[in-house]
Amino acid sequence: MTTHPSPSSNGPIADGELVSLDFELWAEGANGPELIGTSREEVAQTALGQIPAGRKFGARPHLVGGGFFPAGIEKSLVGAALGTEIEKEFAPADAFGERDPKLIELFSMHEIERLPEMRRQDAHLDVGTVLTIRGREGRVVTLTQARVRVDFNPPFAGRKVRAKFLAHARIVEPTEQVRALLEIEYGRSTEFHIEIRDHVVTIKVPDRAKFDPAWFTEKPRVVDRVRTQIKPKSIRFVEEYVTPAPEAGAKESPATDAAVTPTPGEAPAPPQKDSAAGKNSAPSPARPQ
Repeated sequence: MTTHPSPSSNGPIADGELVSLDFELWAEGANGPELIGTSREEVAQTALGQIPAGRKFGARPHLVGGGFFPAGIEKSLVGAALGTEIEKEFAPADAFGERDPKLIELFSMHEIERLPEMRRQDAHLDVGTVLTIRGREGRVVTLTQARVRVDFNPPFAGRKVRAKFLAHARIVEPTEQVRALLEIEYGRSTEFHIEIRDHVVTIKVPDRAKFDPAWFTEKPRVVDRVRTQIKPKSIRFVEEYVTPAPEAGAKESPATDAAVTPTPGEAPAPPQKDSAAGKNSAPSPARPQ
């Protein structure tokens, strides 16, 4: 256990608190430890060799007991001191669980080929391919021309896990707590504008999230987390859609007496009087409904 200068001395970390956390998680492997995840760039660089583009590192907000880690690992944070690095090994039962042979199932190749992800042009089936079958996610462990064996156990089930944690500080300011919860559940929290006034939390949704299916999925979880953590009177989400200004130099077309084809959804113009014959002109052909 390595002690670092503590940014606070307000006692041990409690369940349900928000903290700024650095972490490393390693799984026991046949060829040595395998990195599960980390907030530290130098650790990822050493373990992976090449870091995926766009991957960001650094201490991240963490809700103690919030389920980001398995329950047994989460419990190890309760009672820890800020600024103190914890290193601990966990048995499979306290980490990702024991492996269950019943969760390894056999499917016909015909059934696998009918899955939505296998109908894409870039679909590829091999050992290690992740498939979603009847709402469950599993990995291919063996395959032949006729049969595919899929393992629905968690990827690191049955393996010991070693963890390192360093909680730098508590997140206590209400606006920053809301931002932390957004980051935990959805990400891109810096793009949201947050205001709290008279016990009302107002969250302005950025353009990126307005049309993002992931935001619609995570939004109810954000609401639930904010209600539990902040206990506001109400939560408001603001979505603003600004009408683009006309381009410079653009001019409106002058009005003419020429017939105008109605745009879809617009009622046809009424028949015009023929000044010479005194009769209604023929209406334009009806549009298919």
